[in-house]
Amino acid sequence: MSLEVHHARAPRALTVQIVTLSDTRDPSSDTSGGGIRAAVESAGHTVRGPWIVREDPVTLATELRALLSEPGVDAVIINGGTGIAPRDLAFDILSRLYSRPMPGFGELFRALSFVEIGAAAMLSRASAGVVGDRVVFSIPGSPAAVRLALERLILPELAHCVGELRRGHVPEGRR
Repeated sequence: MSLEVHHARAPRALTVQIVTLSDTRDPSSDTSGGGIRAAVESAGHTVRGPWIVREDPVTLATELRALLSEPGVDAVIINGGTGIAPRDLAFDILSRLYSRPMPGFGELFRALSFVEIGAAAMLSRASAGVVGDRVVFSIPGSPAAVRLALERLILPELAHCVGELRRGHVPEGRR
């Protein structure tokens, strides 16, 4: 089946949950979460959030698990917490939650980032994967990184990803 057929079969409107990981942002200063919201809504999808979750290592895993289990959500976009600083824990937590990691997302994001910012792109731990019945994208919180991830990677394939998840389960004997 061609990529065009896959895209044609993909759902048109999705519900996307937005989560900002930050110790310094609040609703009035969360420009990245607001930018994600605007881009996702412009693409014709419904948005929940953004929620702002503090990067407290004790509670971050619990809060992310709770947000990732919210009913009625097709996809989640998390911004922030993808670096290598001690409080950047998004990758550490999410990598344990992904039932099916999508390593190509992080690889492509870093390759595209390299073109824009050079070798500093290697510091990003952007990732994506499946958690439960939804696709999750974890991207850096800078406005430039958000724009890059949304325009070049997430929005062009978001409906396709969700469509693939909805296609059904592989019978036990065929795994």
